[in-house]
Amino acid sequence: MAEELGRLLAAEGHTLICGGLGGVMEAACKGAAESGGTVVGILPGDRKDANPYVGISVATGMSHARNAIIVRSSDAVIALPGEYGTLSEIALALKMNKAVISLGSWDIAGTLRAKDPREAIRLLSRQLRLGIA
Repeated sequence: MAEELGRLLAAEGHTLICGGLGGVMEAACKGAAESGGTVVGILPGDRKDANPYVGISVATGMSHARNAIIVRSSDAVIALPGEYGTLSEIALALKMNKAVISLGSWDIAGTLRAKDPREAIRLLSRQLRLGIA
């Protein structure tokens, strides 16, 4: 699901900004990078920690506090299944009045729910057109 979302984001011309590490982040980065998209990793530590699909790495040395940079740098947030880091990004995005699309992630008031990556992209496009993101 994450890899497909990355591919779709790249196909629509969006830049993927994420934490730049492994797991779900790496899968989304892989999809975007292999589709010719721009991938930015806001890393908790050093550049050497970036997954191999990150094109632009930002080494923050800030651990989880980097989530504020990820969210502030984004037009909107698409939350995939994750743990408390994902939850903190959702909360920060809502506090910053940014659109949050939940794709199999936390069910929180104020977020939009998408059933699959294509619907997430449709919701993102609509939010951007409306100026909500």
